[in-house]
Amino acid sequence: MSGPPPPRLICFHHAGAGVSAFARWRSVIGPVAEVVPLLLPGRGQRIRERRITDHGPLIAEVDRLIAELDTLIGPLTDRPFAFYGHSLGGLVAYSYARELQRTGRPQPDLVAVGAVLPPHLRSPVLSAAALPDTELLHRLVEHGLLPPGAVEEDRQTGLWRRRVLPALRDDLRLGEALCAVGGGPLHGRLLALAGEGDTIAPPAGVARWSRYAPGGFELRTVPGGHLFFREREAPELLAEVLDGLRAASRPMSSAA
Repeated sequence: MSGPPPPRLICFHHAGAGVSAFARWRSVIGPVAEVVPLLLPGRGQRIRERRITDHGPLIAEVDRLIAELDTLIGPLTDRPFAFYGHSLGGLVAYSYARELQRTGRPQPDLVAVGAVLPPHLRSPVLSAAALPDTELLHRLVEHGLLPPGAVEEDRQTGLWRRRVLPALRDDLRLGEALCAVGGGPLHGRLLALAGEGDTIAPPAGVARWSRYAPGGFELRTVPGGHLFFREREAPELLAEVLDGLRAASRPMSSAA
């Protein structure tokens, strides 16, 4: 007899990125969960669409994407489901979970956020949204988000200013807007992941998500810096947690 279908893990990418950020997660997580990254406008196949920089349009867009998923792969709520958001994506995951809660819709069984400070704090990158291009480039290099030679290279070619900074700056504006809305506690379980060497969202700051999770909070640290999602430890950790969700949804077998 086959078991229940695997949980769905809805993934929200970090600033300046797209769904390719989670390209390896399907192979790492395997059959434990169905990994479903959501692509926001202004990147990847949606490069020509206007990027979102405010809370209201973001919620409307995620609503639309979830409705699209319901049509393509079946209702999100027909099995356990969870959110994972990395950096900016963590604020998106939290904000959308809050909206579901506010409107009385089904909640995710787990909200997981990685490499992001809670809304009442500001990371050194998120607070840099309004800096001039050169200063913003320096800030990104300082925290390991761009290669060390990016500033000098950009002075020669303008590559980073033309191709990277516009999308990244708009995403930082979105992050600022989500923080400005603020928010209250989630009723469900919240898991926060922090990179041991992350200078943008260090573990001590990520731990302060605990005030948003009276229903259950856990902080887990993994090796790496701000972009730790590129390594195996984070998806393996989530696979373990999601396997627990799947086990919890499995009906008890009757005694022989």
